[in-house]
Amino acid sequence: MAQKSNAPTIEVVARLAGVSPMTVSRVINGVGHVRDSTREKVQAAITRLNYRPNTAAQRLAGSEQIRVGVLYSNPSAAYLSEFLVGLLDQSSRAHVQLVVEKCDVEADESSHARELVASGIDGLVLPPPLCDMPELLATLVELGLPTVLVASGRPDEFCNTVDIDDRRAAFEITRHVLALGHQRIGFITGHPLQTASAHRLQGYRDALESAQIPFDESLVAPGLFSYRSGLDAAEQLLTLEPRPTAVFAANDDMAAAAVAVAHRQGLDVPSDLTVVGFDDTAIATTIWPELSTIRQPIAEMARRAVELLVRQIRARRSGQEDLVAHQVLEHELVRRQSDAAPRVRPRVT
Repeated sequence: MAQKSNAPTIEVVARLAGVSPMTVSRVINGVGHVRDSTREKVQAAITRLNYRPNTAAQRLAGSEQIRVGVLYSNPSAAYLSEFLVGLLDQSSRAHVQLVVEKCDVEADESSHARELVASGIDGLVLPPPLCDMPELLATLVELGLPTVLVASGRPDEFCNTVDIDDRRAAFEITRHVLALGHQRIGFITGHPLQTASAHRLQGYRDALESAQIPFDESLVAPGLFSYRSGLDAAEQLLTLEPRPTAVFAANDDMAAAAVAVAHRQGLDVPSDLTVVGFDDTAIATTIWPELSTIRQPIAEMARRAVELLVRQIRARRSGQEDLVAHQVLEHELVRRQSDAAPRVRPRVT
């Protein structure tokens, strides 16, 4: 007679963690939303019991291996770094094979997508700026490929989306700068082809309007979400007469560039110039002074993208209704050392 195994079961793990077996299954397979605190309790129970999931059963539950493609083309290395952390984390949890491909600036995005589909991927994650490319999206709809758009800023009836409210976030940080006493606030835009850029500009304008401050076109300088473009934009803003007392850049890379230009011109940040950014990527805390910024949960957005994609792919395989979901995550205003009230200088008589 075969000896009964003493290996712990999923029910034992659930009892130790104080959750249901379904919740344990979700944590193991990386599907469905589970609170971080709950996930930690489940992981602790798994470690304590030395629980080993039945991989054969997992394969059956998932029907077969899922391959998720990621097509990217982003000028911000800091953004991409956080995005990849989230992708890798959730792909590991969900036992998903990740296929990451770079799309060069001059490349044909649609051809890249067709090549990825031909390679056997089951779904695609598109971070900015590719999430805003109409021809690429039309190709994906034509191919019928499950797709998640991240930070696109506009819901799509054919694709899952994961976003924050960029307009609201930009309004909040501009209002914060206004509350410090600044009235002449420069703004560095993002890439003109990205929806998020327009939303952040509109949030800036909304805050000025709410404070009854007229919008001044000369205080808006074009950027491309890259550090290099931020240097050029900051040079343009800081040569104005009178120059702005604050600069809001549409991402942290450009905000860091604005700080560098200010230092080059002998200006103290924040005593002479307040600078704020957007995203809260690693660069926000690796420059001095550290940036006040909007924290966009980039890694979590990537995790949610994989989660939504896996759910849709498995639903299709099991013949369930193919529902498209739109998730809007919370942002946070993080205040550090780069903002202050404008310096009051004595009048020369």
